[in-house]
Amino acid sequence: MRKNRLLLLFLLASFLLSACGQAQERSSPYRIYLISKSTSTEFWRSVFAGANAARAEYNVELTICGPETEEDYLGQNRYIEEAIENHADAIVFSAISYTENAPAIDAAAEAGIKIVVIDSDVNSSRVSARIGTDNIQAGRITAAAALDTDAAHLSVGIVNFALVSRNGEEREIGLREELEKDSRVERIYTVNSLTDHDAARMSAISLLEEHPEINILIGLNEPLGVGVAEASEELDLGGRVRVISFDSNIRCIDLLRRGAVSALIVQNPYAMGYLGVETAWKVLEGQSFSPDRLIDTATSIITRENMFTMEGQRTLFSFG
Repeated sequence: MRKNRLLLLFLLASFLLSACGQAQERSSPYRIYLISKSTSTEFWRSVFAGANAARAEYNVELTICGPETEEDYLGQNRYIEEAIENHADAIVFSAISYTENAPAIDAAAEAGIKIVVIDSDVNSSRVSARIGTDNIQAGRITAAAALDTDAAHLSVGIVNFALVSRNGEEREIGLREELEKDSRVERIYTVNSLTDHDAARMSAISLLEEHPEINILIGLNEPLGVGVAEASEELDLGGRVRVISFDSNIRCIDLLRRGAVSALIVQNPYAMGYLGVETAWKVLEGQSFSPDRLIDTATSIITRENMFTMEGQRTLFSFG
């Protein structure tokens, strides 16, 4: 009799533990918002491809949104408010403004939403993980590509994006640090442009006309890279100016093939999107990350010499 009673108690305890475990299981997928800086460039399309691959693998509900231009931080803040209203579980976020996006991100975190940053940082202590390019190092890599020339005297023109963007600021810091170590570099000029290839093209043309001694021209993200490449081609500089562009836009790849662009500094946006969603899922599952330690998605130099190698093709067409 005593044995039967003990067996009954054991079975009852097992049932309660099982029921408790079942009660903790989610009845629906995690809801994740990916809020980008823009939706119109090859860079962000590659980010979205990576994010959608992770969405399918981890069975999450993914909402992708972003403003039309990379200057509209207010638009991003409205999407953050929408994520709060729709009870999102996590936001994967790339900040247009390091400072002006911060209060909205803090409000989302206060509402219980987990925050994972990709590509461009935000001034918030509530971020769970940070993923993307080491932008200081990307600036140094850009300098290495720019300085790979036999020219005895160098004047550098830089077309950078909005001053409020953390990654543009950090790229220029790393770039200038390395350029200033080379005794051949005599002058460095910077102009800030809207993140649009036409605006960048006009800014680059003005910079070249104002400073005709420039023989290295650099655009620090994809639209700006397209703009500086088109400016060089429009002015028919005939190889006099070494053009360094960013990312793997098809237009820039073609200009690299033809010799109008000397090198592409290529990030891995597909990995940013994939790891952003994957990491958000892991955070929601209880895994901890160090937000002070960047999950680096790597940056490469692609030239005419290596663009058709297997590794070069994988870098240029990472989501193909």
